[in-house]
Formats: sequence, C-alpha cells, structure tokens
Amino acid sequence: MFETIVALATPPMKSALAIIRVSGDDCFDVVSKCFSKDIRKIKERTLLVGYIENKKTNQKIDEVVLAIYKGPKSFTGEDLVEIICHGSSLISQQILDILIENGARMATNGEYSSRAFIHQKMDLVQAEAINDIINATTKEAKDISMFSLQGKTSGLLTPVRTRLADIISLIEVNIDYPEYEDIEQANKQQIITMCDEINQMIDKLINDGEKARIIKDGIKVAIVGKPNVGKSSLLNALVGEEKAIVTDIAGTTRDIVEGEINLNGIVLHLLDTAGIRDSSDKVESIGVNRAKKTIEEAEIVIVVLDGSQKLEKEDNEILKLTEKFNRIIIYNKSDKIKEKSDSNIYISALTKDIDPLVKEIYRLVGLDEQSFKQPALANTRQIGLLKQARASLQKAKEDAANDLPVELISVNLMDAFNAILDILGERNKADLSKEIFSRFCVGK
Repeated sequence: MFETIVALATPPMKSALAIIRVSGDDCFDVVSKCFSKDIRKIKERTLLVGYIENKKTNQKIDEVVLAIYKGPKSFTGEDLVEIICHGSSLISQQILDILIENGARMATNGEYSSRAFIHQKMDLVQAEAINDIINATTKEAKDISMFSLQGKTSGLLTPVRTRLADIISLIEVNIDYPEYEDIEQANKQQIITMCDEINQMIDKLINDGEKARIIKDGIKVAIVGKPNVGKSSLLNALVGEEKAIVTDIAGTTRDIVEGEINLNGIVLHLLDTAGIRDSSDKVESIGVNRAKKTIEEAEIVIVVLDGSQKLEKEDNEILKLTEKFNRIIIYNKSDKIKEKSDSNIYISALTKDIDPLVKEIYRLVGLDEQSFKQPALANTRQIGLLKQARASLQKAKEDAANDLPVELISVNLMDAFNAILDILGERNKADLSKEIFSRFCVGK
C-alpha cells in the first residue's frame, strides 16, 4: 500500500497561483475530507471548482481548481490530485496542514518521481531527466534532457540489450538443455565476434554520452599563467563583465575567481587562478598552490603567455606543469606583437579580441551540430555503467579466447547485461528467463 503524500509543486513564494500535489492509494478520500465536493467515486480525469475547507470549524480556506487523475493514468501511476490555489504562502501552508490533518504526509525529495518509476510510468533514465530539465541552464542542455524524458535515450540501449540477450540465451539453453540437438551451439569464436560487435555499439554510446554531458553540465576551464600576463583580463573578456580585479601589479589575483559563459550552447565554468610563481608572500603562495590544484581538476587548461615578450623561466615551468593536461596555449597582447606564427593562437584580452581562442575551445571540445540534435546517455552514472558493461564484455572475450568453459564466460556476459539493465533501473532475475523463452521453443 502506498501512503498518500502531499507537497507543494511550485516554489514557496508569493505568486498568482500555487499547485499542491497529492498522490497515493487514499488520495481521493483524503482530499474529499477537506474539499467541498466528494471525489471518491470519480473514475476518469476531470477538473472541478470548489473550496478547500476545514469541515470541523466550517471555515473555507480558499477557492481552488482540482485537476483529478485516476490511476494508473497519472504521473505517479496512482490516484493523484493537483490543487490549484491562490499563490499566497499562507494559503498554501493552510492547505498542506489540513491535508496532513486528514491523513496525508509530506512527500520526501523525489518521491513522486520514485513512485512513477516504481509503477513503471518511466524508467530510471527518464526519471533522472526530470531533475536535469529542472536544472538546465541552456536551451541545448534542456533539449538533451528532453530526449531522455521522451524515452528516446532509453531506446539507444535496445540493440545492446538485444544482442547481449541473444548470446546469453544461446549459452544458457546449451547448458540447461543439452538434449535438444536442434538448438544452435554456442561456440567460442561466435562469442568473441558478438562481444566485439556489442562493444563497438557501447563505444559509440560512451563517446556520444561524453559529448552530451558537456552540453548538459558544462566544462571546467582553468586560466593559468605567470603573474601579470592578462589572465584576469581574459576572464573578464570571456564573461563580459569585470569579475576579476585588473592592475599592473603582479600577484593581484590571490585566489580562484570564477565566472560562467554560454559558448554557443556550451557552458564554460571559468576559473581565473593566481599567477604561478615562487613567492615569499604567504597569502600569495596559498593562491599559487590552489591554482595548481585547479589545473588538475580542470577539463581544459588555458595557458596564457605574454606574446610581447620572450618566454621566461616561469613560462617554461608552467608549460611543463600543464603538458599532460588538455590545454590550449595562447599568446596574449597580440596588439603589441609584430611577427606572428601561423601555428600559434594570438589574442588581446585588453581589446577583447578573443575569437581565435573561442574557436579553439569549441574545436577542442569536439562537438558538431549532430551532438546537439541526438539523444545520448549523458550523466556520470549512465556512462559509468556503460564502461562497466564494456569491461565485462572484454573479459568475456578474453575468457573465450583462452578457451574457458562457456559457463564461466557467461558470468561476465551476465555482468554486462545487468549493467545495461541498471542504467534503466530494470534489473530483475526474471528478465533472463523471459529472454530465453522468447527466443527458443524449449520443451516442445
């Protein structure tokens, strides 16, 4: 039995209207106890106008509209009522109080979506997409999440799941029903070939997913260089406002200064770091150490050099420090440079001439137009499980190549299959038997 839960579905602030959502097995009964009309016999979706009232004191709380959904045709799959009231915080709290007094309880975080998942109104990928849509900061991020909410992203797993079920079912039938001579035999080379085919599909899903994750979550970019090369000016030029203090005094920036920009659909989380150099100043030294840590955490490192001067010892040390990272080397103060190399990237942060850098960032991220127009498994959990499935398949392939028994090979194949089911939240012991019996006429 699912308890009746209640929560405010709109922000807790003054507005024209507010929506209170009630869901659960006794939902209609709870609402009827404090609504001017009895809704317990309603059998289909409908709208009603009436009053929420305290029937014990005969006091009307507010005139409301009820959107009534009879389960399973509701968001949660249960009987569900949305109470549309006036957007006073006082009124919405009074309605919540009277509903709780009549048998409801406050919902916990994500409980409505959890119940929708439990009642198979959506899979786990769709459920995660709800939160992603709410938190989207760009149109492009919202569009990627909409693919998932619509179920298009989950459909990407169907070919992988089907191929895995094919090979696992074949192995299981060979093990459990050896007396059926007309059943196709599972041989080692067949297993190796299928593992390669499935991993090719998974590799594409991971590659597309990493790109979509960047669109959805953005990318962390660290701006580094020795003091006074124009890092703060570059941050300000990218963000379009004076986020960082700019002076001619070396060491002005002593901590991490942050800013964000939407670069053609990609959010860049920009971090302007303290100038990296040896310093006897205790505060500046702390900033330098933080800058080095930021380099390790960043997905792209922009190394800023003063193009109007020859490289100094500190420049070379920074280049060596960042050589193992995904970096872009730029030469600032291009307005003061007479001779330029075609292989270098030149900008002027002071005059905001930064287009060459913007183009290089976009190229380095590796996105194309198609990346914004297709569904993809785009969060860390989903990509992690894809990588887990890939590793299990690789192990199964190695076991087959080493001529291990198919029973042992099947263990890794099942691990891969379960990882795919875990992405959707569908792991179930009954799944494999359904897959087997849908493919073979066993016991005929």
